[in-house]
Amino acid sequence: METPLTLLRKRSLDDWLAGHDAQAFLNQTEAFAQQFSDLTLQKILITESDPVRFLAGFIAACSTVPQVFLGNPVWGESEWRQALAIVEPDWVLGNCPWVEDNLSGRRSHPQKPDDKNCDRLIMIPTGGSSGEVRFAMHRWQTLTASVEGFRQFFQLAKVNSICVLPLYHVSGLMQFMRSFLSGGRLLMIPYKDLKVGNGAWIDPTEYFISLVPTQLQHLLEDEALASWLSQCKTVLLGGAPSWSGLLDKARGKQISLAPCYGMTETASQIVTLKLERFLRGDTSSGQVLPHAAVKIVDAYGEDLACGQIGKIVIQASSLALGYYPEFFSASELEVGGFLTDDAGFLDSQGNLTLVGRLSSKIITGGENVFPVEVESAIRSTQLVQDVSVIGLPDPYWGQMLTAVYTPRISTLSPQQIEDAIQTKIARFKRPKLWISVEQLPRNAQGKINRKAIQQLALRWRQANSPAESSAH
Repeated sequence: METPLTLLRKRSLDDWLAGHDAQAFLNQTEAFAQQFSDLTLQKILITESDPVRFLAGFIAACSTVPQVFLGNPVWGESEWRQALAIVEPDWVLGNCPWVEDNLSGRRSHPQKPDDKNCDRLIMIPTGGSSGEVRFAMHRWQTLTASVEGFRQFFQLAKVNSICVLPLYHVSGLMQFMRSFLSGGRLLMIPYKDLKVGNGAWIDPTEYFISLVPTQLQHLLEDEALASWLSQCKTVLLGGAPSWSGLLDKARGKQISLAPCYGMTETASQIVTLKLERFLRGDTSSGQVLPHAAVKIVDAYGEDLACGQIGKIVIQASSLALGYYPEFFSASELEVGGFLTDDAGFLDSQGNLTLVGRLSSKIITGGENVFPVEVESAIRSTQLVQDVSVIGLPDPYWGQMLTAVYTPRISTLSPQQIEDAIQTKIARFKRPKLWISVEQLPRNAQGKINRKAIQQLALRWRQANSPAESSAH
């Protein structure tokens, strides 16, 4: 199999990396490859914040180093210490405040790496909603399988991508992979530039762009940005649960939206809703891509019929091998596939509808509540900018349904929100505790850190008397 560096040499005459000289990029990549080979590295951690240097280092490392880890340049102390304890890198490419210099992590007598490219591993960080750092183990082949499934699904030879998401995350990395492997163009622009209109010069008509829901929400609030977004070939939406009000607004502005379901473990999307069905008002997550298969099982691992809600099981040629350094266990791969933490159901045409995260399911007063449904109802009132619904331990309810939210106006009261959702959801799904905050803790992909939310809510409840808490 050709190495990524060999593929890059073939593309060096293309204007594939928009705004950058292809030959200069090749020279930089080859310099990195020579450096990594001379050092006979076993493990490299790439935390480069400059996207061009990141890609040069990534291609070089995937061609010369057995184990390549991707890291977030803006991790905090806790995440850095977790990552370094897991990885124990020989070399860090990029700034890492917890490593004195690039040599401090190296073994004094590193082993010569295995030259078999098929044995090289690519570790992509995933923290989920817990905030704990883990690395999903991929190979170049699993990432390639994801690209091929994407191309078949959209019936495309070349994929052009506008990337505003971080390259260390699977959503940003796969935009590079799709363009690089398909012969398409890649245009990288920081999201902070895009959201203030600095990307208006770009003609997006032949490009895919990937966004998370909070990014889409911001862009749709600006008429000029929404108009620009409506010109994109396709807007892929994933990374975190979206809500009906946001999707309705996108339909109203004729955004070519394709909501997606996937994860780091599957090298991004394995289910996607096509544009024409989205515009018709389809609320499912869409069809399964050609390189994957999905089934729904009950608590005992038995297959469920169409329309029955259960746990989602995934088979895919893009599936990771496990979480570094362990391969997936029998329990993670039981019932014939990767057992996710997500609940959903399939319809008679094989379309998947997500219901929520099983680990975030709240049992209150004996009733099962999925936060996504409650959050969607609260968002639809247009009274809050952001919201997260969790369950706090409670001696009477078991778990007290709690909404942590950012109000649109400072004078907003919990009672006003309660009144607005009365007809939208059942009484047992309405929060009993409301906590107003200036901002909710989210990562770069828009995912809520539910562990941090839980701690915030517990501290708030301890500091406030029942009379002040709006609990009832």
